[in-house]
Amino acid sequence: MSKKDFIPYQSDNYSSKEVSEAASSFRNFMEKRRSVRDYSSKAVPKEVIEDLIMTASSAPSGANKQPWVFCAISDREMKKKIRIAAEKEEYDNYHHRMSEQWLKDLEHLGTNEVKEFLEDAPWLIVVMRKTYDIEDGERKNVYYVNESVGIAAGMLITAIHKAGLVTLTHTPSPMGFLSKILDRPINEKPFLLLPVGYPKEAAEVPNITKKDLSEVSEWF
Repeated sequence: MSKKDFIPYQSDNYSSKEVSEAASSFRNFMEKRRSVRDYSSKAVPKEVIEDLIMTASSAPSGANKQPWVFCAISDREMKKKIRIAAEKEEYDNYHHRMSEQWLKDLEHLGTNEVKEFLEDAPWLIVVMRKTYDIEDGERKNVYYVNESVGIAAGMLITAIHKAGLVTLTHTPSPMGFLSKILDRPINEKPFLLLPVGYPKEAAEVPNITKKDLSEVSEWF
């Protein structure tokens, strides 16, 4: 690749102290993030959702193919259709598909097949992964799709928290109903469903802890 295809990298040039302070501050901020199931009806402007999506879309991806599409839904009727279809799959999961051990592991979270948040949240964002691109009617390769979309989804969740909003990672399996309801092309597959909004005033979350540094890292 010719150097003419490169531009100077714009750095903030933090000092060592500023780097340390920024890392510590952001860690403390992100440790307050929680998955929330109780949503306020307070509206969230479309412009906020646009900024969140564009933050997620700035994620790195294989060969910069950006193999994602973010479907933002505020329409009440469509949210209702999604809830009905999701709850049907979730009922089968909780009553037939999930193992006893899986159900036992979920007990402390208080979850079940009822998903009010799919209608209560002012917005739903469905993250779609593109298994290939279509350009001028021709199929084009994309690379490291799951890895790329997973990174973008993580950045989206982080951006939602940074904006003072809450979300929940919802993965009703199988998720093919989302493709049908949203009328998406065959090269797009549902990856993740995120309700987005403000927490209800009386919202509660499970009393859980995260693993210690010694449990999630190895140093060499």
